[in-house]
Amino acid sequence: MAQPQTRIVRVVSLAFVAAAFLAGCAGSGTSPFVGIWGDTSDAKQPSLEMKSDGSATGTDGCNRLVGSWKEDGKTVSFGGFSSTRMACERVDPWLSNAATAKIQEDGKLAVFGQGGDQIGTLAAGK
Repeated sequence: MAQPQTRIVRVVSLAFVAAAFLAGCAGSGTSPFVGIWGDTSDAKQPSLEMKSDGSATGTDGCNRLVGSWKEDGKTVSFGGFSSTRMACERVDPWLSNAATAKIQEDGKLAVFGQGGDQIGTLAAGK
């Protein structure tokens, strides 16, 4: 009777290994949001780097931004940004007010404020 029981244990073990392997392959895709958005070569322009661990860093064109993001289908929600508080003339700090974002058909990241209005866009970085 030990033979059939050993065979069942082997089959079940193999099934678990196969399932774990397939689950690892299924989760290996990268989010289209991960990467650099905006022009990082010009410190006076807004830019944002969204990392695969859910963190985000960037600048509003004057102040440094640090925050988090979470993907929900074709949209991301930002967990709010902490920023430095430097006073810069003629800089619109719109990016620091980001609540959500989505990728438009033209490949740009459309950024929306708390009220749902679009507050700006960022081109995909290089």
